[in-house]
Amino acid sequence: MSRIGKLPIELPAGVTVTLSEQVVGVKGPKGELVQHVPAGVTLTVEDGKAHIGRASDSKQDRANHGLVRSLTANMVEGVSKGYERVLEVYGIGYKADVNGSTLTLGLGFSHTIEFPIPKGIAVEVQTGQPMKILLKGIDKQVVGQAAATIRGYRPPDSYKGKGVRYQGEYVRIKAGKSAT
Repeated sequence: MSRIGKLPIELPAGVTVTLSEQVVGVKGPKGELVQHVPAGVTLTVEDGKAHIGRASDSKQDRANHGLVRSLTANMVEGVSKGYERVLEVYGIGYKADVNGSTLTLGLGFSHTIEFPIPKGIAVEVQTGQPMKILLKGIDKQVVGQAAATIRGYRPPDSYKGKGVRYQGEYVRIKAGKSAT
């Protein structure tokens, strides 16, 4: 048995999980998510817990067992609590602003960057030093990918520390050239 796949998934109050035609659906107070499931994976719900099973001990079925369990657990947490990523913007003159469904970023280039906000994501900008961009949503993959894309526009510089970084990310500053 897969170490991850055999663990049951606790279902909070108000969350339901269903499997029909190789599609897992999770419904909760914050919304609803669906995910395609490969063949050979089964789902049973009993006593407020979801159990993921597999059809055989083939290598592919064992890999899918743990994968489906992790994806389902992430969906359960997303529809009950939600996910949040916080990005910090360091740099003089760097700015961010939300205009409708677009995040406008001024990151020291000759042009502004227009990032279309994905469906299901709420973006909030908090001014201050450092400026913070909050990304909230119920789908862990979409929230994480949006944060990675925004960070990729101007990753942290290793000489001055300017750029966009995740909250709590440590950037090691290099010494640079020294006149001797």
